Amino acid sequence: MENVSVGFIGSGGIAKAHVYALQALPFYYEKLPEVKLTSVCSSRATSREAFSQRYGFEHAEDLESFSKNAQINTVYILGPNKVHFEHLKAALTMPAVNRIYLEKPVCGSHEEEIALGKLLDNIPASTTIQIGFQYLQVSAIREALNFWKSGILGKPLHFDLKYYHGDYLQQSYRDKRRTRLTPAPDGGAMADLGSHGISLLCAFLGENLQIQSAFQAGTFEDVPEDSDLFSSLSLYEPKTGVVGHMSASRISSGTGDLIAFELYAEKGALKFSTHEADFFEYYLEETAEWSKKIISSRYEPISSFPSKHVPAGWLRSMVHAHYMFLSGNTTDSFMPDLSHGLAVQRLVRETADHLHVFRSLSK
Repeated sequence: MENVSVGFIGSGGIAKAHVYALQALPFYYEKLPEVKLTSVCSSRATSREAFSQRYGFEHAEDLESFSKNAQINTVYILGPNKVHFEHLKAALTMPAVNRIYLEKPVCGSHEEEIALGKLLDNIPASTTIQIGFQYLQVSAIREALNFWKSGILGKPLHFDLKYYHGDYLQQSYRDKRRTRLTPAPDGGAMADLGSHGISLLCAFLGENLQIQSAFQAGTFEDVPEDSDLFSSLSLYEPKTGVVGHMSASRISSGTGDLIAFELYAEKGALKFSTHEADFFEYYLEETAEWSKKIISSRYEPISSFPSKHVPAGWLRSMVHAHYMFLSGNTTDSFMPDLSHGLAVQRLVRETADHLHVFRSLSK
């Protein structure tokens, strides 16, 4: 395997999780390339230098110097949402880069989405781009996706998915996360949380989902009205005819960090919840019974890292996403490539348009 020389663009909280995952890889997997932490880049010199020293990067650089670093062949884009597209373009011009891990969202505006779609055709086949939808690597979800795609349950009919947490009900929490209260599609519940749910639906049901309507709820004086705190979508997939609902919430009290979905088909049904993340359940019409498929993430959370509200197994799924990204081994795993990221981004962006219509009609 080619040795991996890593550069980070971004040195915030999510960057810590990625460094952990990279350093944890040898504990989980035997056959790995050698990974060297070469450089970290961020807008503030003090931040990148402190990150570099704490986590063992050889260099701390500004973006201009970072972009010219010929040692780096693998870039992680981990900065604020609004500069993801800018940083992706910079990474694609770097002299030795052939792998890019891009945290969601892939861009922050419709104009960037169009430009990225054009850029997609010119990315060399030798360059791997993976998007940060780590929930696809939760053990039970990976197994549920393979079970669903086996066809045992038959043609899909309808679905329901939700991603809820309630932390934004607290003034202190909102105060610490002002940068996430930007207008959709850059910010808001659907962009931040719901994009993970849309990613899951695209993996299970295809990437041509269409929004039929959208609405939002929840108002606070310190939150812009175009930064949705709760939003819900009605969706339709024209090829199969499957329809359903998806909602994302930052203001659902008592839910913790919850992803739950139910998929209904002609021969049965499937459901999963992060509140019971060690298994998924399925129902078969021919047996008239629910069965529980135990998968077990087999993690024992011993701290609040990376965050106290993420479900058990989140960090382990990120470790596997890194393994898949670096090794190229996508066996039994869905690879969220740039095309997938754009499919999600389209729906996030269209959500903002539908919500604007809803607000204008509801006044």
